[in-house]
Amino acid sequence: MNTDKIYAEAIANEYAPKNTSKVVALKKLDMRAKRAANIFAYTFGVAAALVLGTGMCLSMKVIGAGTIGFIALGIILGVVGFAAMGINYPIYKKLLESGKRKYAFEIIQLAKEITEEE
Repeated sequence: MNTDKIYAEAIANEYAPKNTSKVVALKKLDMRAKRAANIFAYTFGVAAALVLGTGMCLSMKVIGAGTIGFIALGIILGVVGFAAMGINYPIYKKLLESGKRKYAFEIIQLAKEITEEE
């Protein structure tokens, strides 16, 4: 095996003009269909984890005055954080389904074009 030839071809491919193919367009459409759901899920999940963590810190007297009021507030925040984490996935699934429905026609058409070419 000529490794110099393989290396030269790899470098040449790196500098060659890139043609956007239908497969690349299909991947971009797929990512666009899933983007909103992913952004929401990560953002909402991080916010829910922060609320839960704050609640835990308050209830364990790590932050706050350590009075009954702060402990009760911590327990409430913890429950709210757990609830938010629990509903994150169902909301993600709904948003993902909505995004897929929105781009389904374009993705199916492009996929048919790709499969008919080969």
